[in-house]
Amino acid sequence: MEIIIVRDADEVGRVAALKIASVVQRDPEAVLGLATGSSPTGIYASLAARVAAGELDFGRASGFALDEYVGIPLEHPESYASVIERDVVVPLGMDASKVRVPDGRASDIEAAVVDYERAIADAGGIDIQILGIGANGHIGFNEPTSSFASRTRIKTLAPQTRADNARFFDDPSQVPTHCLTQGLGTILDAHEVVLVAQGSAKASAVAGMVEGPLSAMCPGSALQLPRRATIVVDEAAAADLQLADYYRYTYANKPVWQRFE
Repeated sequence: MEIIIVRDADEVGRVAALKIASVVQRDPEAVLGLATGSSPTGIYASLAARVAAGELDFGRASGFALDEYVGIPLEHPESYASVIERDVVVPLGMDASKVRVPDGRASDIEAAVVDYERAIADAGGIDIQILGIGANGHIGFNEPTSSFASRTRIKTLAPQTRADNARFFDDPSQVPTHCLTQGLGTILDAHEVVLVAQGSAKASAVAGMVEGPLSAMCPGSALQLPRRATIVVDEAAAADLQLADYYRYTYANKPVWQRFE
């Protein structure tokens, strides 16, 4: 892991966007793993600004959404198909036909998740996976005790996760109970991962992910395993890190040839 601690949430989005931009500039046909929720919104806003300025082009890139609710209508504003279209595809100028979302409305869920895994493999894998982390340590919708070898599948959302996501709905009872999510094994197959976290509510999860034991009780700790994982957090989310000063020191003294910003 590379741990980057920055001043605030705006800086988190800017720095993480630079990491993603470096991948797309290197390979205009890059395959992106697209997270939703509040954590990556700053990333997409920063990337969209660069697209609008003519500095970046996502027209040849493709993408796979990290997850989707089960049973929610496609046209619902909080379906992740709608969110990805609204917050990612349109502002980044992506080709909608090259962006897939797990089919949470499929009559045969088992076949749908197998098809999704196959589509990722056929695309050559995900070049850079964007992630946030939940207060209980989940990444994607891989709740605590998820297997590190898991693939795309149906999951039951933890009560805390449903409560956290209730802010996006008119009533907490409207939050779906089930979802489809890329598994931890799927995420770990990505060539690179960039995870962002903002705010003190994420501090415990960030510490467990970075410095805690490798444990299914903190699914985010699986990111200790990939070859290339970049973790960008603000000062509030870094509050529980024991080695925060060391991470600041290593980032400040990073060799020029390793930098992406």
